Order: sequence, then structure tokens, then C-alpha cells
Amino acid sequence: MASHQDELVFLPLGGLGEIGMNAALYGFGPEDDRQWILVDCGMGFGGEENLPGIDVVYPDLRFIEEERHNLLGIFITHAHEDHIGALVEMWPRLNVPVYATKFAIGLLETRRLSEADAPKVDLREIVPGQRLEIGSFDIEYVPVAHSIPESNALAIRTPHGLVVHTGDWKLDNTPYLGSLTSEETFRALGDEGVLALICDSTNVVREGTSPSESDVSKNLAQLIKDAPHRVAVTTFASNVARIRSVAEAARECGREVVVVGRAMDRVVDVAKECGFLDGLPEFRSAENFGYMPRDKIVAILTGSQGEPRAALARIAQDEHPDIALSAGDRVIFSSRAIPGNEKGVGSIINSLIEQGIEVITDRTELVHVSGHPRRGELAQMYQWTRPRIAIPAHGEPLHLSEHAKFARAQGVQEVVRAKNGTVVRLSPGPAEIVDNIPTGRLYRDGNIVIGAGERALPERRKLAFAGIVTVAIAIDDRGELVGDPVIDAMGLPDKNRHGRDLTDIIADTVADLLDGLSKAKRRDPEAVENAVHRAVRAAVNQEWGKKPACHVLVIEA
Repeated sequence: MASHQDELVFLPLGGLGEIGMNAALYGFGPEDDRQWILVDCGMGFGGEENLPGIDVVYPDLRFIEEERHNLLGIFITHAHEDHIGALVEMWPRLNVPVYATKFAIGLLETRRLSEADAPKVDLREIVPGQRLEIGSFDIEYVPVAHSIPESNALAIRTPHGLVVHTGDWKLDNTPYLGSLTSEETFRALGDEGVLALICDSTNVVREGTSPSESDVSKNLAQLIKDAPHRVAVTTFASNVARIRSVAEAARECGREVVVVGRAMDRVVDVAKECGFLDGLPEFRSAENFGYMPRDKIVAILTGSQGEPRAALARIAQDEHPDIALSAGDRVIFSSRAIPGNEKGVGSIINSLIEQGIEVITDRTELVHVSGHPRRGELAQMYQWTRPRIAIPAHGEPLHLSEHAKFARAQGVQEVVRAKNGTVVRLSPGPAEIVDNIPTGRLYRDGNIVIGAGERALPERRKLAFAGIVTVAIAIDDRGELVGDPVIDAMGLPDKNRHGRDLTDIIADTVADLLDGLSKAKRRDPEAVENAVHRAVRAAVNQEWGKKPACHVLVIEA
């Protein structure tokens, strides 16, 4: 039973303002003593934020870390990296049970075993369709169609009403592999009475409905059949349906499948354990590629997003130890570039084309479909569930804004434009924003996780933009120089626009400055450092138009 002080709130910590880093809290109870559940714990990619040296971004979970004594569990909707990718790193800060399906658990365990010092996460298997009561929450895993097996929406029942958290989904009556998004199931939820729908916004700017995965499979089969020589297909490693359809097409054409890339190997291993690749011939490893006839092979590769260390990028640069392609071979990009990755993908495509390799993308052929709903599919979800409240989720500000307009057009009474850190009270009373809590990003920098406020990040941007000058000066206790200053410049042009050596200009600047300082000032290392720092940056700016970082070391000899 709910008391008059109990509230049901929604608090996103990631995913409402970007596509990725999905992490959403639901809380129930009085304001000062709520029980919480966390839905998903995903990562983003540093390349989208112009952060040199940063590959992975995590949501800042400080709020729920402080409240973890009231956190009942983490519920994973599906196994995409933007929904599970932060879990291994962030779990020790929360230390609560994690509920996920067999496939998601398999990928999490495979990752843990591949990383040194990864924690043993408390993983608890959930079967799609299962309901679980925990604290004030009754959580049902509702299967949906998506581009990875065992994707689920969550029907979250509380004493204040039913919330449907869609996760990632689409409508596909012929999904090739995996679940349907069942009209009957969601209509039944609507008949039960949906207080709030927290819904995927990724494709809200696209009209109509998405093609079926089965349509893609038929087209891929024809493209593989018609290819005169080798075929290489690159796709998201997690898209098991796509892997299976390529493998079946290869079998029909008398070709063997070679799997290339560690991420692809991991997914294939887990998919086999879960039975998603049953009935197919064994895949071959990359070492066999060079010994197979050109017209009897299909390679399934990582690297569809232009990742520089992935298999396809290395092949395009002729740097892969086992795989090489030749003029007349066919490469199929069975994917679409995630925003921010277009340049890397384009570079690989251009490199392949220059080698005489045929490249096929979704610009000319139906070789990929999104796993997210377009406007026609969203309209059906709203018709089925008939929520009182709509909160757009999983999107950048453009997507969230357009989805809010769309939801109002569907007749939803209350639409809340939330963002990361927004505390939305769903009940009692009308839905409204009642608080904002600090949120942000954490960055994986090598093997270390750092906060957004770390000085390393702006310093690294500065270094990438304008380089660094290092000056070492030795001065004795009388204020006399001991030898000439040692100067090193990195990331600067060799000469100015008139052809004069920039290092010589810096050396003259340092010499003139030191000559102008009294011996008393030279005996103050801090004063010397500050003066040289200012002079060097000003001199380089005058000659180059940029101010480099400058590190001055004064040694008392």
C-alpha cells in the first residue's frame, strides 16, 4: 500500500541528450527515503566529443552511488554497448544484483574474462516474459524486436501505476531472428492502464515504417550470390540476425564463412551457446582466409563504424596479418554510420575503392535496417498503450524535442521534456519536474576513469591544437646561467612564414628575456618560469598565430 507521502519518480542519468550512455532511475517512496531501480548502464564514445585519447564515455552515477543502500537492482533491457558498456566499470561502485537475459549475461561474462582485474558482477538471469517483484516494484520483461537478440521493454508496476520503459525497439513482423514487438501484449498493457510511456526517440525524425530484417536478408543473399570473387560483409558485431542471414546466404552459394575481429568472435561464441546459430556450418578462423578460393569465401568483419583498430580498417590499409582483398572483390557495409563516425567510414570506403574493390552501402542497396522505430511505428505504440504521460528518451535534443511534439499530436495529455539529471514526478498529481541533480560524464583514459573536471582533458585539446614548447634553464646561486637553455618544440611548424626556424626564434626570445632580468630576479625560479612562459607564448603567437602550451623548468645549479 502506498502512503500519501509516496511518490513515483523518473530520473535519467544518461541517454536523454545523447544517443548512448543509457542509464535511467525509477524511484518510489517518500522524498527522503526512496527505493530505486536502475535501468541499463551503457557507455558512449569519446570520438563524438573531440576528446584526444578518450575512446569511451560513461554516465556519472554519483547520485545513485550515494543512494546505493536504497538501490534494489540494475535491470538490463538488452546487450548493446550503449546499454551495458559501463556496467563492468561502474558496478563496484553500486554492488547490487544485475538482472539480464542469457545472451546479455554471456556477453558481459565474455568481456569480464577478457579484461584484467574485471569484477565478478552479481548477474542474475531473466527469461523474456518473466516478472520479478522487488521492493515496491513489479518488473516484467516484455520481448520486442530490435537488432540484437533478447531485447526487452520493461513494464514497471508500482502502487502508483504502470510505467512502460520501451528500451530500444521497432516493429518487424518478419524479424528473421528474435522476438516480435507484440501488438497483443502492448494493447493488454494499454488496457491495464499505462501511467507513463518512456519511449525510444532515435528515428522520430523519419517518416513511415522501417523495412524488415528479412528484406535485408534477401538482398544480402542476392548480392553474395552475384559476386564473382571474395565477399566481405561488415556489420555491428552484436547483430546476430545479420550474421546468421549472411551465413545462410553463404551456405546456399557454396561459400564458407570466415569471422574476423575479436568483438565478432565474442558475439559468435555467445550466440552459439544460446542456440542462435544452430544448424549452420562451422565458421572458419581468419588464419584460413588466404588458403581458400576467391569465389568460395564470405568474410564477416568488424569495423563498420570506421574504428581504426578494427579488422576492416587494417584490411583497407593492407595491414591485417591474415586478410587481404584484391581488385574485383566486394565489400558490403551492412550498417549505417553512427553520427560522428562518418569521416572514419568514408576514409575506409575511399581506400577500398582506390584498390579496385567494389563497395556497396545502404545508399544504393537495402543492406541495413535500423533497430529503432520511425514515426509510423511510434504512432502504433501510442495507439496500443494510450499513456497518460509521455517522456521521450534515447536521443539527442533534436530527437527529444521532435518526439515531444509527436506525442502531443497523438493526444497524450501530459508530455514532459526531460533531460539527464531531471527528476520527474510521475505520481501523485500531474507529471512535473520537481528537482535537478548533478549529472555528467566520466571518461575512460587508458586504464583510468577520470571526471570531466580533470585538467588533462583541456590540456590535451590545447596540445592537439597548438603543440608544446619545453624550456629547461640552469641558474646558479649567484643568478648566472649555467650553459645555454635547452629548448624542445613539439607539434609546431619548423619555420615561420618568412622561412625562419621557429626554434631559433624561441631561443632568441628566451635569451633576450634572461639578459633583461636582474641577477636577483634570476635567483627566483618561480619568477623566471612565469616570465619565460609568457614571453615564449607571445613570441610564437606573433610568428604563428597560435599560443602553444609551454613548460618551463628552472634548475638551481
